[in-house]
Amino acid sequence: MTLPDFEAQLRGASLRVTRPRLAVLTAVHEHPHTDTDALIGRVREDLGAVSHQAVYDVLRALTDAGLVRRIQPAGATARYEARVGDNHHHVVCRSCGAIADVDCAVGHTPCLTASDDHGFVVDEAEVVYWGTCPDCAAASLEDSTA
Repeated sequence: MTLPDFEAQLRGASLRVTRPRLAVLTAVHEHPHTDTDALIGRVREDLGAVSHQAVYDVLRALTDAGLVRRIQPAGATARYEARVGDNHHHVVCRSCGAIADVDCAVGHTPCLTASDDHGFVVDEAEVVYWGTCPDCAAASLEDSTA
């Protein structure tokens, strides 16, 4: 997998290039939809000792700069992904919590047209599809036939 030029992305977002920022950005790109604790583990594999707070601070800076996206499906911990700048959605497994990206079904950001926007200027729509992933569905089928 060829990773983008993270140093250029950081500079383009007016952020200093630091080892923790590069490590977090790399981890998010390599492991989309990962929670903070897993990201901390991956960053520590790369850098050694790094505090929880440092990773939280980097994630906040990267999210604020639009370099990563924070998602938090109902009842789940926050997750981070590098796919930004589009109006994609997610499908979440009710059993294991696996998350996958789902593109908008049709046209140019059709989900931004609310049936009643109550005067809001809508700039983002978040749709979460819930269900059972193929692995959990297969396991459930195996359990029911055993």
